[in-house]
Amino acid sequence: MVRAKFSIGQVVTHGLYGYRGIIIDADPVFSLSNDWYERMAQTRPAKEQPWYHILVHNSDIQTYVAEHSLTAEQQTLDVTNPHIESYFRKRERQQYDTQRMMS
Repeated sequence: MVRAKFSIGQVVTHGLYGYRGIIIDADPVFSLSNDWYERMAQTRPAKEQPWYHILVHNSDIQTYVAEHSLTAEQQTLDVTNPHIESYFRKRERQQYDTQRMMS
């Protein structure tokens, strides 16, 4: 069983490229196409590890990143991305609270 190191709402930093972002979803293993992997995964990280969908800080970009490329953010700075309010309602410490479903 693959266990994710990070959780939805957690702020992380990409180890190689240095950008900060917030996790909005996670896959237990790589789930995009082989074509995407060949074009975008420049460092060829292992597919058999958790991969995360991340909203990038100071951008409107969403990325897909292998777990080994990420570290937990230790600062308490907010992440700015125009899509954050679609996923989260507020921030508590180093983590954002997800939006609650309306009943």
